[in-house]
Amino acid sequence: MSAQPVTLMVARRVASGRYHDLIAWLHEGEHLATDFPGYLGSGVLAPPPTGDEFQIIFRFADEQTLASWEHSASRTAWLARGAGLFAQPQEQRAVGIDSWFGSAHRQPPRWKQSVAIWLAFFPVSLCFNLLLGGWLSDFSLINRVLLSTLALTPLMTYWFIPLSTRLLAPWLHSRRRPMLRTVEATSTR
Repeated sequence: MSAQPVTLMVARRVASGRYHDLIAWLHEGEHLATDFPGYLGSGVLAPPPTGDEFQIIFRFADEQTLASWEHSASRTAWLARGAGLFAQPQEQRAVGIDSWFGSAHRQPPRWKQSVAIWLAFFPVSLCFNLLLGGWLSDFSLINRVLLSTLALTPLMTYWFIPLSTRLLAPWLHSRRRPMLRTVEATSTR
């Protein structure tokens, strides 16, 4: 059985007046990770205009390669350089597709996960095909699919699906009350 990729999601609240310093520091961390074996990619998600929490995502081939990076001297030095740039750090480790939907204890139903992925994938895929479909029409079907999946998979994995799940979080994690309780409450009046 092959090891599954592991995603480390880190949230950092920017310290007052340190916005641009934190952005530069986060990008430095992304660049640093690229030198490590097993590195699959990373991304920085900026907060909305009224927010202050940045999220950085690091993805590695497996737990062992992530652990090597986490315990490296260069990462330790990078974290030390970032002291004072952020407050309230939070880290979360996730494996596989479930990493998009929160901790294992709070996973939404699969059908909601499917809707969130589709809502991210459809508009991005549509835009891709509207912009590049004419250019790709000269290629064979297999080459068109190869090129589109090569371009869209990283975009979906690191940007659009995390954005979709973040925007849909209240709905994804909401629990409907059983209908029986509503009927019982109504009938006791």
